[in-house]
Amino acid sequence: METSQSTLTAAERVVLPSGQESLIVDPGTKLPKIVVVGGGAGGLELVTRLGDKLGRRKNAHVTLLERSRTHIWKPLLHEIAAGSMDVGRHELGYLAQGHWHGFRFRYGEMIGLDRERRLVHTAATFDEEGRQITPPRSYPYDTLVIAIGSVSNDFGTPGVAKNAFMLDTPEQAERFNRRLLNACIRANTQADPIRPGQLHVAIIGAGATGSELSAELHHTTRGLVAYGLDKVNPERDIKLTLIEAQPRILPALPPKLSGAAAGVLKGLGVELRTGSFVTEVSDKGVTLKTGEFIPSELVVWAAGVKAPDVLAKLDGLEVTKGNFLVIKETLETTGDPNIFALGDCTYLLPPGQENPIPPRAQSAHQQASHIYNQIRRRMSGKALKPFKYHDFGSLVSLGEYSTVGSLMGFISGKSMWVEGMFAKLMYRMLYKMHETALHGYTKVVLDTIARTITSRTEPPVKLH
Repeated sequence: METSQSTLTAAERVVLPSGQESLIVDPGTKLPKIVVVGGGAGGLELVTRLGDKLGRRKNAHVTLLERSRTHIWKPLLHEIAAGSMDVGRHELGYLAQGHWHGFRFRYGEMIGLDRERRLVHTAATFDEEGRQITPPRSYPYDTLVIAIGSVSNDFGTPGVAKNAFMLDTPEQAERFNRRLLNACIRANTQADPIRPGQLHVAIIGAGATGSELSAELHHTTRGLVAYGLDKVNPERDIKLTLIEAQPRILPALPPKLSGAAAGVLKGLGVELRTGSFVTEVSDKGVTLKTGEFIPSELVVWAAGVKAPDVLAKLDGLEVTKGNFLVIKETLETTGDPNIFALGDCTYLLPPGQENPIPPRAQSAHQQASHIYNQIRRRMSGKALKPFKYHDFGSLVSLGEYSTVGSLMGFISGKSMWVEGMFAKLMYRMLYKMHETALHGYTKVVLDTIARTITSRTEPPVKLH
């Protein structure tokens, strides 16, 4: 692997395009510098493996840059929002993970690149009271991996930013859960009758997140009411509406899976509004393109994704209209062989295919493994290999009620329909595979046993 083009010292500073000065934080080593930006599913798996195999053995200096301090597997955010998962038992501190696995964690959000000098720029960080925690900093790299995921796309719909909840981060999911809990307690203690829409939840977007959240909320709201909110009748007062612009829910998945999920949700009393376009969100509800108004004082926006805006400002790297980084078959960015990218922030159209690789956890997992091998080849002076995506199917968990999905056959290549307990087990195994990649088999087994024991002595829903 090539080394940095210039010798940098810890005292050196660079002026950012914004005019701010940024401190260059150089580790002061001649080892190859590998920087991973983003500690999501793929990014954290990759940096953990790089730390174990290269960082610990002093073959490279490995750094993770991340704007959060803890990691939660993103497919679990709907459970946090519903209150059926305790964040404290599942979040992982990046600082501790780096200590255990041979990489350095540095707190900060990427705001730009200097590709000529091979520097990643991060913004200053501040606490809740506005006090600065870290100044603007810049980190040198020889190999850079961008894995910052995606964020919700409101398509400029009026009122969404102000009145709807996104579920991009654990903090957003917890905020919605607190709002839901407060709304139920308020309704139980108020002197006036419950208003129309007061305890209604409108979920805009019936992809996996929206569909899974609606089932999870049906279960947890009834559990919440059972703990003493005797003035709230969940069948009468709590209503869930799932709104989708496409003709069916789960439009990106096979029709059979979509139909099975729709049947379960209808059986729970969830109102499905397919073929419905939202034109405005207010603090009282949702307005459709037809002019119809759906009263709802709790609105979740899960209707689309885009890549973070910063990707359009990365020193000329090629992006799509949605700011997704365009990458080659080798998972290198098209504009710079020193920069790889993976996961939901990327756009990769395999040769001969009509659609890009989908933004799923299994995609990020496979890409993380491939980039690890690419970096090892790059350090050895070997040619890089093309990435081949293997679709192992799709699973949708509808809370305690059902799990449905299709798994791809390893021999025939045909899909196999699964549902019920077996499908639920397979869904949970996806999370266990992620945990195993981060911690190893023994720790995952012990953590699973501990969580199972403690869950027997505590409420199944979050009550605070």
